Formats: sequence, structure tokens, C-alpha cells
Amino acid sequence: MTLQSLSRRLFLGTTAGFGVACGLAGKFGAIRPALAALAKPASPVTLNIVDVAGNLALTQAAIENYRKAKPDWVSRIIFSKAPSPELPGKLKAQQDANQVDIDLVLTGTDVLSAGIDQKLWQRLIPDHAADLPDLQSIYLDPAWRMQGLAEDQGIVVTYYPSGPLFEYAPDRVKTVPKTAADLLAWAKANPKRFLYARPSNSGPGRTFIMGLPYLLGDKDPTDPENGWEKTWAYLKELGSTVEYYPSGTTPTMKALGEGSADMIATTTGWDINPRILGVVPKDVEVFALEGFRWVCDAHYMCVPKGVAPQKLPVVLDLMNHLLSREQQAYAYDQGYFYPGPAVKGVTLAMAPKESQEALAEFGRPSYEKLIAEAPIELPLAAAKLVLAFRRWDEQIGASKTR
Repeated sequence: MTLQSLSRRLFLGTTAGFGVACGLAGKFGAIRPALAALAKPASPVTLNIVDVAGNLALTQAAIENYRKAKPDWVSRIIFSKAPSPELPGKLKAQQDANQVDIDLVLTGTDVLSAGIDQKLWQRLIPDHAADLPDLQSIYLDPAWRMQGLAEDQGIVVTYYPSGPLFEYAPDRVKTVPKTAADLLAWAKANPKRFLYARPSNSGPGRTFIMGLPYLLGDKDPTDPENGWEKTWAYLKELGSTVEYYPSGTTPTMKALGEGSADMIATTTGWDINPRILGVVPKDVEVFALEGFRWVCDAHYMCVPKGVAPQKLPVVLDLMNHLLSREQQAYAYDQGYFYPGPAVKGVTLAMAPKESQEALAEFGRPSYEKLIAEAPIELPLAAAKLVLAFRRWDEQIGASKTR
């Protein structure tokens, strides 16, 4: 069982009694009259939702709330998960065969970017702008900036500042690195004890490589092809100390918890959630390096080309529901994507009691100061992210990825 699925199971068991938001009304402001024009299906439909980012840990309870609130729109929702590298090929094959059975994809920037590159997604803005809230007015500023990376083909549903942060076992790491040079020196002095996962399938992995150009003072942090000279050299040198690169983040957490790694790349959510779940000891510590800048992250709702016409209004209606403040409060979850909400005015006090209690015990007050003070940068744009993943796979991880 993955951390994400375990988190979702624990979380869903604690949400009974939290208010179900009915219809499209949300506390973020008046809904445009055009939203009422969404065509109700002649009969309730079944929606197939695929998650490639662990997003259901944050949104499944809210999605289930929609099904309960609108049984005349949707009769059943089928949830499934897939490894992010596999979904684009599967979806392309379905589209080529004119047999698309996926109605909504919940994804991070990795599959969003691959889908844009392969032209898998429907254009939502401006085609359906009148059927959605005024996104700029409801989003937190970084979430609105992340919306720009979707190239009109996805809608931000959750957001967090992410990293790059580093997590370590204080009983095994006595000298904590302060700079990127210190980190490399520590890894060389402690071979096979630092770990990060393949960036194309790991939020902490890709946040780490995208944050390095800022830490190293590279020529252009937004251009992995021509502006990352120092970064690629650093990653290659660091790679000489790395035993292997796991295919996802979960194995890095288990390695830290079990003692086969002493230090790993992490993010706010990947620090908090595994400690709540007991996969990583509560007393592990985190640090940021000198010159730190957040490279933020988000999850998106994407609609594949080929979705049945009678289902599209239901998918859009569901999107509106998930962007209401009441449903956004579920995104605090068990800290998996901390903080989580993409919409303004959603506080921890609005989240279920169990989320509040878990974050009070396992959250880190230092994060609030770091979020307020450190610059927040966007991740790479779609085409450049695909290029960075490809180059990392070929030049860094080719012989060591598991």
C-alpha cells in the first residue's frame, strides 16, 4: 500500500460529519450566472477518475460529497490510480482507438506536461471559462501562477510551496549541511546514505533538481537545456555517491525510516504525512540550504480528449464543487500536500478536527515563517520539464533507477 493510499484511508475514516457542500455555491464569492447553464445529463452518469499524483488523498472525500449531493447528475464514481509515466501512453492508445474511458485525470506537473506535449487534453480555457469560477479571483497568488503552466488544458485543484527540503535522522547525521557544497561533501563522506527518487515520478525528486539551479547560481534556472550547466555537473557528481534512484518517493521514506538511508530529498507534505503515518519516525528533522527558494507545486484536473459529450458538463460541475472553500478544506488531509488548498480564505480551522489535531502534533511552525519569507518560484514549463526529465533519465539515472 502506498503512503498516499494509506493516508487517504486514514483520512476518509475521520471525515464523517463534516459539512457537505451542495450544488455549486461556495464561500469564495458569487458564482457567475453562466454556471447554471451547465447541462444536466438526461440520466445520471458514471465518472471514471484516474489519479497519477496521490491527489485522491486530498480530494476523494470531497468528490464523494459531490456524488452524494448530486445523485441526479452522477450515479457512480470509479477511482483508479496509475504510475505517472504509464498514463500518457495508455490514454494515447485509447484516443487512437476512439475508446476513451477516462473522464478526469488528477495529475501533477509531470503528466500535465506530458499530456500537453502529446496533445492529450481538452482545452478548458477559454472554451469553458464561462462554466468555471473566475480563477484569478479565487486562487492564492502562487496557485494562480501555477495555473499558467497548464496552458489552458488543466485546472489547479490543490497547491503547496513544496521544497526543495532535506530530511534526515538526527541520531545518524551529526553535521547538517548548510550549503549545496556542504550537501555534496556530506554525500561523498557518507556514500549510499543520501537518496532521492526519479524526478519524473517523484514530487521531491523533481523539486530537488528544479531547486538546484537557484542554490547553485546557474545561468538560467528556467532553462534545463542551456541554463543548467552547474546543476547537471552537480547531479552527476552527486550521483557517484548514490546507490540507486527509486522509481517513486515512498521507497525513500521507507529507507529513511528503516535506516538504509540517513538523508533524503523531501517537501513539506512528504515530511509531515509519513511521520503522521508512522513510516518515518516523528523525531526526524528537516533543513533548507542557504539561498533557498521554494519551487512550488500543484495538482491539476485535466479532461482527456474524447470524453463523452454528456459527461463533460458533469465533469465541469464537479470541478466547481472541488473549488468551493468547503471542499478545499479537505486538502489539509494528513499533511500530504501541506498546506494543500489552492483557494483563498481556506484555513486549517475549516478542516476536519482530525486534520487539525494531526497537524498540530506533526506540523512544523518553522514552515509558516519559511513560506512567508522565502521567494516562491514556479516549476519548469511543460516542454522544458519534459526535456529535464528526459535528460536526467539519460545522463543521471539510466543505470541506477529501480
